[in-house]
Amino acid sequence: MRRRVITGAVVTATGLAFLAVVPGSAVAEPGNSVDYTVVAADGTSAAEATAAIKAAGGTIVTGNDAVGVYRVTSKDTRFETKAVASGALIGASERRTIGRAPNGLEKIDLAAKRGRGGKGGPAKADPLDSKLWGLAMIRADKARKIESGDRGVTVGVLDTGLDASNPDLAPNFSKKLSRNFAPDLVDIDGACEVAGCLDPVGTDDGGHGTHVAGTIGASLNGVGLSGVAPGVTLVELKGGQDSGYFFLDPVVNALTYAADAGLDVVNMSFYVDPWLYNCTANPADSAEDQAEQRAIIAAMKRALEYAHRKGVTLVGALGNNHEDLGKPRTDVSSPDYGADPYPRPIDNKSCWDLPTEGPHVIGVSSVGPSGNKSDFSNYGLEQISVAAPGGWYRDGFGTDTFQTAGNQILSTYPLKVLQEEELVDADGNITAAGEGLVFKECTKAGKCGYYTYLQGTSMASPHAAGVAALIVSRYGHNDWRRGGKTLSPDVVERQLYKTAAERSCPTPRLQSYANEGRPAEFDALCEGGKQFNGFYGYGIVDAYAAVGGR
Repeated sequence: MRRRVITGAVVTATGLAFLAVVPGSAVAEPGNSVDYTVVAADGTSAAEATAAIKAAGGTIVTGNDAVGVYRVTSKDTRFETKAVASGALIGASERRTIGRAPNGLEKIDLAAKRGRGGKGGPAKADPLDSKLWGLAMIRADKARKIESGDRGVTVGVLDTGLDASNPDLAPNFSKKLSRNFAPDLVDIDGACEVAGCLDPVGTDDGGHGTHVAGTIGASLNGVGLSGVAPGVTLVELKGGQDSGYFFLDPVVNALTYAADAGLDVVNMSFYVDPWLYNCTANPADSAEDQAEQRAIIAAMKRALEYAHRKGVTLVGALGNNHEDLGKPRTDVSSPDYGADPYPRPIDNKSCWDLPTEGPHVIGVSSVGPSGNKSDFSNYGLEQISVAAPGGWYRDGFGTDTFQTAGNQILSTYPLKVLQEEELVDADGNITAAGEGLVFKECTKAGKCGYYTYLQGTSMASPHAAGVAALIVSRYGHNDWRRGGKTLSPDVVERQLYKTAAERSCPTPRLQSYANEGRPAEFDALCEGGKQFNGFYGYGIVDAYAAVGGR
């Protein structure tokens, strides 16, 4: 499935969504069937929700009774109004995207310097590990001497897919547990490649999920590179479209499946739009838009609560809007498709950036090789939990590593996507444009894998998810329900926090990024003390300390 290719170190005003319109989203007309997502009100039974949907003129296509979310079609032009009026339903909205994988936010400029950057990686590991400064920063190289990850520990990658053909991912990939919840949509993904438009698991036409997966658990096998927890099992939870969009029902279905299947950790490196913040009753929004946002909030919170209750540790990217989430700026970018954006003052008490501000989500900010907060990373005392290496292309101002590829995060990436981006040619050879940005590693049997650099809190979150998986591996007990190991998410969270490497706010506390070429909007005030602050939370995750090292 051909994806939309984004190149260059370009960041939008929000740092969140690159595409402004979902093709095919239109107001219902008589005789035309329109897709909706419907969310039941609290306390509504499945039978009551079904009856209310039918009464409003809708037909249920699929339903998730566990959290009260339904995919519905209707030819009734007043279906949304009728649904909102029903006491059994929070509301209905056209089936739109709720999230967007950043597709390698600030993927480096293809004309940029190819310097190595970073501080060097683990001494004894896979060939490319010397480029993984992030592994060294969180002491994952030392941690594997104690615990490298248990095969009975499962980590769900809720993302655009997972390319299991890569020799670093194949050994740890579970085809049996993996699921695709997001069939291709011709309007945004292009022509379907398989009958039924449901890509087989073990594929990734977007690339983002494969990169995330490699950081979490690429195998330590003498080829390519290794992940934070190279011995755990990786599970694809495809909740995002090939084009990078995330719809509500696939995401909710992926989370409830993860819970029911007994997965131990789920990484969520995506964030919610068309609204930068989903609010319960923002007076700047129409009644219809308010209902849509309330439905998204309710559904996401229910799904996250359900997963946590069933033993899933939830880890999420804090976001790339260079914003204090406890003191949000006026939103001038929403909605980012379907209508013109307009100023929306954001009330912190009634608006949420989901999933990172959802219940039980470990929010992760991004740092560069210097350990300083990446300029793009969100922050703030209210939502941050920990920090982790997410890359920062502009790190190292005044040194020869400034604006070099190695300041970012190197990980696994699909060959097909690299070919679409013209970084690898049709014969599998790295092109001149890809030199220094893309690496090719092959096994003795001739099976080759490809690797490239990305940066963003999307890359920080999987470092933390990998450490969480190591904690379950080290301290978990037998899971008699499904086999393998299990550990309470609350226990995992406490261990992650208490072993993180504390880091103080910078001096002065108001961090300017003017030297890095950023405007004053990027200035960030770090509040709090060494034990907990708005830039680093409890600290930068420490894999070695987390598994009992000193």
